[in-house]
Amino acid sequence: MTLAVDSREGLALIRDLPLDVLVDVNVGLPRCGVAPAGALELARALAATRLRLRGVMGYEGHAMAIADPADRARVAREAMAVLLEVARTLRADGLPVDVVSAGGTGTYDVTGTIPGVTEVQAGSYALMDTAYARFGLPFAEALRCLATVVSVQGRLAVLDAGLKALAVDHGNPELPPDVPASVLFLSDEHASLAVGDGFRARPGDRLWLRPSHVDPTVNLHDRLYAIRGDDLVDVWPVEARGY
Repeated sequence: MTLAVDSREGLALIRDLPLDVLVDVNVGLPRCGVAPAGALELARALAATRLRLRGVMGYEGHAMAIADPADRARVAREAMAVLLEVARTLRADGLPVDVVSAGGTGTYDVTGTIPGVTEVQAGSYALMDTAYARFGLPFAEALRCLATVVSVQGRLAVLDAGLKALAVDHGNPELPPDVPASVLFLSDEHASLAVGDGFRARPGDRLWLRPSHVDPTVNLHDRLYAIRGDDLVDVWPVEARGY
């Protein structure tokens, strides 16, 4: 197991465990990560414990949602320049840096081609969602939520999948392009749709919803159903569910 650590306090919590560790460096995303200037001191402290220093990591998550590919690539490269400079500093001090971990689904084709980066942390690409789909990435959406129509009243239709089934932090889920309707909003148990001409679904019919954010949507379910065409080929338990 490899953990990321960004402080002496974090080191103190695990210092007696036989673990591999990466120094987590803040490369621009306002989340975790030691300031680049403090990475060497932290790495030296790490090397003085039973822990095994493997290298560094930095997540350029602030670049992932930039729509323009050129701007996204520029921000990603700037972040990687910071991380690679930290890696060089640690190596010059005699510290081992075998791993330089970074990247994500939105920047894999930039970060993954930068010399010195050894690992890309992409995850959403496996199932995708509508937020990433807008960027024209070469990964198909594989995740859907199957919902039942429970009400149709004039220009309003309602499905039985709401906030307990789909995450909305990246926006509402979307319907397939061939369904003449749009999602108005989600409540706890329902999705309300504004329907257009040609909407033929009636109560009892089923429609697919395309999630906007794959990670927290998967976390709402105990299992995923793997479907090929019209055939159910497997059931995948969500092992981390409940944690």
